[in-house]
Amino acid sequence: MKNMKRVGFIGIGVMGKSMSRNLMQAGFELDVYTRTKAKAQDLIDTGAVWHDTPASLAQSADVVITMVGYPSDVQEVYFGDNGILQHAKPGTYVIDMTTSKPALAEEIYAEAKKKGIFALDAPVSGGDVGARNGKLAIMAGGDEEAFQAVLPVFETMGENIILQGPAGFGQHTKLINQVTIASNMVGVCEAIAYAEHAGMDPSKVLRSITTGAAGSFSLSNLAPRMIKGDYDPGFYVKHFIKDMKLALEAAKEMDMMTPGLELSLSLYERLAANGDENLGTQALIKLFTKKA
Repeated sequence: MKNMKRVGFIGIGVMGKSMSRNLMQAGFELDVYTRTKAKAQDLIDTGAVWHDTPASLAQSADVVITMVGYPSDVQEVYFGDNGILQHAKPGTYVIDMTTSKPALAEEIYAEAKKKGIFALDAPVSGGDVGARNGKLAIMAGGDEEAFQAVLPVFETMGENIILQGPAGFGQHTKLINQVTIASNMVGVCEAIAYAEHAGMDPSKVLRSITTGAAGSFSLSNLAPRMIKGDYDPGFYVKHFIKDMKLALEAAKEMDMMTPGLELSLSLYERLAANGDENLGTQALIKLFTKKA
């Protein structure tokens, strides 16, 4: 960690704030930038250094982590006039933890290599709970040497940390993760609706089924929120829609069928059309139960 004392974090959202805080608690000096400074104020108050542009942050940090909203945001923050790749020092490690396009991760890697910068794509899974507890699954793509160099940084944020292969493979893995969750979320909603329509206590039902073959993160962590009517975002509906569209685009390029993904996307788009795009993904239950 000799050359990795300063970590820059761009994008202080629901998960990014907890990830940044875990970096500080592990002893890293933290540089931060986000579009709305107020979102980072509590980090600044506890010692993080604010930067007005991604360029300024990139010039300061040894490792630059990005976790922004959409592929267009990734494109801008890496390739824009104030972008990371225009201003980072040779030898800097840049890690995009946004869920984005595999092809864009490959493009960032290639451009970074020309400039003597080490690039990894490393999207995560685990939601707000995983981010807060430092137990995220981190899915990386890039070179083995770069991955090993930044492993101490990853270990402050996650515990299931795997290099999946070359640039872009981290993004492919995350899209596979989202494909799995997409159908599962529909099943979880149907299960709760079934229990309620049968006149049962869905919380009691969960106690029986979460530890069996039906068990999943969504069933254990999001279903209880659904039952309580707690729709606060651990992961936004609008961002899940973005992820599913990316996965669907990649699947079509590979000429594969994705009926579960297509169904889930159509339901989430219906939810968003009802004005619920800024709620958590568990809000899908609203389409299934009158109580919700």
